[in-house]
Amino acid sequence: MRRLYLASGSPRRAELLDQVAVPFTALRPPGIDETPAGAETAEAYVQRMAAEKARAGAEQLGHNEREAAAVLGADTSVVLADRILGKPASAAEATDMLALLSGREHRVLSAVSLLWDARQETRLSVSTVAFAPLSPALIARYVASGEPMDKAGAYGIQGRGAFLIERMDGSYSGVVGLPLRETFALLEQAGILCWATGN
Repeated sequence: MRRLYLASGSPRRAELLDQVAVPFTALRPPGIDETPAGAETAEAYVQRMAAEKARAGAEQLGHNEREAAAVLGADTSVVLADRILGKPASAAEATDMLALLSGREHRVLSAVSLLWDARQETRLSVSTVAFAPLSPALIARYVASGEPMDKAGAYGIQGRGAFLIERMDGSYSGVVGLPLRETFALLEQAGILCWATGN
């Protein structure tokens, strides 16, 4: 059976694969330039990032490993209007992002890309998340928790950030960072049969 490699250092993506009993080996986080290109749309950007991460992950494997491997890359972006909100570089930036999201709807774009044999397929999940109005004091308390600092848009729906969310329409796992329905479809396409071992 083809061996799955995850080209990501995200513990959340690893936890999601574990949750649905998909065996995998984690690779080093791919060191790629994640700067959006000039007029690139958010949809194009997140799909390009997922595909580039999968290719960079495959480059970590030896020739023989690569022949029997499938490499999974993923990327998630929080998008407010047409602005991509990445991971905050400071507490002040996290505070600004959360103030922007307060009381408003935004989109979470989560792309997954699978590379196997000479093929690569990429799929996109789009979810809508609405934040409740957030007071400056609540934002300050959340930022002080440290949770926003390694997350796109400065929040984690699977953690304390769940309290910030009024409603969501779309893929919960996609908002966490790995859209499982799209991932499942790609794995099956590559001959990786989920749950085949009865786990």
